[in-house]
Formats: sequence, structure tokens, C-alpha cells
Amino acid sequence: MPISISEVPSVPRQGHAASLKDAIARAAKEVGFDAVRFTGADAPQGAGPALDAFLAQGLHGDMAWLETTRERRKDPKALWPEARSVIMLGLSYAPKREPLAALAERSHGAISVYAQGSDYHDLIKSKLKALAARVQALVEGEVKVFVDTAPVMEKPLAAKAGLGWQGKHTNLVSREFGSWLFLGAIFTTAAIEPDMPETDHCGACTRCLEVCPTDAFIAPYRLDARACISYLTIEYKGHIAPKLRAAMGNRIFGCDDCLAVCPWNKFAQTGHEAKLAVRAGSDNPPLAELLDLDDASFRDRFRGTPIKRTGRDRFLRNVLIAAGNASDASLLPKVERNLADPSPLVRAMAVWALSQLAPDCFRTLAPSRRAAEADPDVANEWAGADA
Repeated sequence: MPISISEVPSVPRQGHAASLKDAIARAAKEVGFDAVRFTGADAPQGAGPALDAFLAQGLHGDMAWLETTRERRKDPKALWPEARSVIMLGLSYAPKREPLAALAERSHGAISVYAQGSDYHDLIKSKLKALAARVQALVEGEVKVFVDTAPVMEKPLAAKAGLGWQGKHTNLVSREFGSWLFLGAIFTTAAIEPDMPETDHCGACTRCLEVCPTDAFIAPYRLDARACISYLTIEYKGHIAPKLRAAMGNRIFGCDDCLAVCPWNKFAQTGHEAKLAVRAGSDNPPLAELLDLDDASFRDRFRGTPIKRTGRDRFLRNVLIAAGNASDASLLPKVERNLADPSPLVRAMAVWALSQLAPDCFRTLAPSRRAAEADPDVANEWAGADA
């Protein structure tokens, strides 16, 4: 979200250092950012047409906000016409353990690295505001800060500023931090000499494309969000298509596969500590615990995390798909209890999980349960017994 300088604590003006960019870079490191680069506030070349093509093909799924904010996203000056420069910041969240290890623990849920601690938006916002105060003391002009909830094309701007390049998985890749960077931006009316863009160093590597469980990449640098597990488990509000469920495995919030296999991560793992403290048990919690969550316990457990914004029903939908993929009969009683959940989203996936864990029980219950079910989507899941 944008935050104007009026929200930033004032500090005494310090005067210009010998090098304005060096002074800002030092301040950025002092408040906790790992990387800082500078670019002009003009639109990143090619970003607007790429967004138009992405939306025209419907690859954004039901993320309607991308369509409604399209024009503001294309050009920083559409957000703030007076802006002349953009300071792009990066914060490493490189994991301390192998992020794909949780996928082998099928009776536990795998949660994306970025969501294993407190909400990163709050962390980034506080650091941006602290740095904005320092920048305001160094430049003649105004500043505004943006985290990724604002309509800013952060990755193209970061590439234009030289923080990294957009890899074949469409995420930013840094030669120093791999694929593990949170991004933030400070717009300013001051003129700051821009840095050179980073060149693409993916070469012939296609690891990120090949590892995708659902084949969501339709080509290098092109993602169909509708098949992306991160989109499905976080953004998507509906029933996940049967053809995608098995490939989800035990991923219950996000997917790190394409990020985790990037060869440039070897630099991120050396000398750079993760800035988000992982909450105990939040990297791969037992599915048995999560299947018991009602709305109150869900809110309590995930308060202050990105998971809470998704809501209990969508989260339980994901957990039940993981349960269906777990081949763990001990989960069956908890799955069966969710057959009567008030949410059709939860009931439907409880039916599917039952069909995977106990096919004979599913076939026995299906006729009467289907006849009694008022929701057509849940009834269709029971109809799977006839397929």
C-alpha cells in the first residue's frame, strides 16, 4: 500500500553526502534491507504489453484486481505523476532448511517459505518507512513508499533497477540472493541517477519449468496462474479441479518448487540469514491438527500471518486435498467429521479426501449423501462414485 511521507517520522535534514546513492544504500542496509538499486520512474520497457497479453489470455484466473488496476500498474507515473525516481529494495528470506523437504512428509502440510512467519508486509512496511525518513533527510523532494499490495509492477521495476532479472519462472532472480527476495519501493520526486538493468543469466537452464507439479508454465517466462499451486491455494476462491488435486500433494499454502530449484540460490544460502522468524511448527504442521480447525481456532493459530487472509474455509479445502493425497488412514475420522462442515468448499473436499482414503466407504455413503446434499458442487463430488 502507498504510504506518504506524512506518515513517516521526521528527522533533521543531514545535508547531501558525497554520493547520494551511497548514502541511501548505507541507510538501506542499516534499516535491514539486503539490496538497493535505483531507476527512473518511467514505465519498464515491455511490461505494459506483457501485462495486456497476460490478461487478454485469461492467464490471471479470477484475480480481477489485476484487470481493474491494469493502467496504474503499467506506469509508476500513473500512480504518482510527480515521481522522478524509484528506489527498489530487496530483503532476503532465504530459508535455513531445504524448502522441499516437507513434501516427503505426506501427513504434514507444506507451507511456502514466505508464509512460515509473521506477515512480511508489516516487516517490509516498517523498514520502508524508516528508510523513507532517512531518504527525506538526504534529498530535496517528497517520497512515498509501496509494498506489494499497491498496483506496482515490482519485478519489472526491480529488473530495470538492476536488483536482478525475471527468470523463466517469472520471479525475480538475483546473482547474490537467488530467488528469495521480498521487494519494496520508494518513489521520490528527486532525480537520482539510475543504475543499469541486470542482464538475464538463466541461460539454457529449465529446472524451474521442469519441476512444476502442475505444468503451469506454458513457455519460459510465461505462467498460467490458473494451474499454479500458489494461485490455487492462496488466491483462488472456488473448487480446485480434480485433475490438479493429486499434483498438489501436501502443499497447503503456496508452492516453492520453482524457486527452490534455481541454481542461483547457492549464493543466497551463503552468509545471508532469513529475516523472517519461522513460527514453531509452521513449516510443515501435522494435517491431523489442521483438520480440526474451526473459524475461531484458525484465526487464533494464524493471527498475524499471510495465511489468515485466505480464510479458514479455503485453507481447510487445501488441507483436505493434502489429506486425500496422504495415504494415511489415521486421518479418516477427521476427514469424515468435515463431511458435515457448514462450508460447501470444505464439504466438497472432504468428500474427495474420503474417496481417496477409503474408496469402499465412499461408495457406500455416496447414494444417500448425494441425494441429501443441497449444494450442487458437493453433490457432484459424491457423484464421483458412479464414474
